[in-house]
Amino acid sequence: MKDTTKYVGLDVSKEKISVATAEEGREQARYWGEIPHKPEAVRKLVKQLGLPSTLEVCYEAGPTRYDLYRWLTSMGGSCSVIAPSLIPARPDDHIKTDRRDALRLAQLLRAGELISVFVPSRENEALRDLVRAREAAREDLHRARQRVVHFLLRHQIHHPPTMKTRWTKTYVQWLTRLTFERRAEQVVFQEYYHTIVECEMRLKRLEEAIVMEAAEGANASVIQALQGLRGIGLVNAVTIAAEIGSFERFKSPMQLMAFLGLVPREYSS
Repeated sequence: MKDTTKYVGLDVSKEKISVATAEEGREQARYWGEIPHKPEAVRKLVKQLGLPSTLEVCYEAGPTRYDLYRWLTSMGGSCSVIAPSLIPARPDDHIKTDRRDALRLAQLLRAGELISVFVPSRENEALRDLVRAREAAREDLHRARQRVVHFLLRHQIHHPPTMKTRWTKTYVQWLTRLTFERRAEQVVFQEYYHTIVECEMRLKRLEEAIVMEAAEGANASVIQALQGLRGIGLVNAVTIAAEIGSFERFKSPMQLMAFLGLVPREYSS
């Protein structure tokens, strides 16, 4: 006798997971209940629902990332992480609860109307975190520098006309020599300047870590190959490798180009 497939929708939060199931056919999905967001609770749920090989599980991509996916697949189940922005929604549905979301996911999974996202390996996820931390540090440095520029502008302090650009070595030396009439202003300026120094040090540490990953990490060969392309340096190569994960998930170069946003679009009638 052939085992029937059971479709399971999970609405995931930090502390708990709401569970709904849908059997093959046209019957309405049923709400199963809530479980703690812990590996042992997920393992117990899988045993209660049936054979792992008969389960099709899905949940929305979110801040909890991919640990739940890895727990379920390690138990022999099939799991999809769904792109929230691509979940079909009715315009008149204004009620959102954990229960309703789980039921909706189970029904849509059974209907084949959900689109899953790519789940990176742990190594790729770690590299992606490193790349994004570097980007966040770069943005923090930019904001810290802008804070100093605006502070000086408010006090009508302008760098000498001989300095064509800001944040050169000469410009920074000029900054360190600035003094203010009021103590409070001096304190504020020094704190702003120290924030810049801290951001620069953090950015340097992260870039050193990226260089090390590029040389010794799991994606070293891919990163080296990408740098062979015209116009792609180390940071860009690492970013591409981290964000794409596996090039094998694209069936054709056209799909890869579309993912990167390099394919022209057309809106016509």
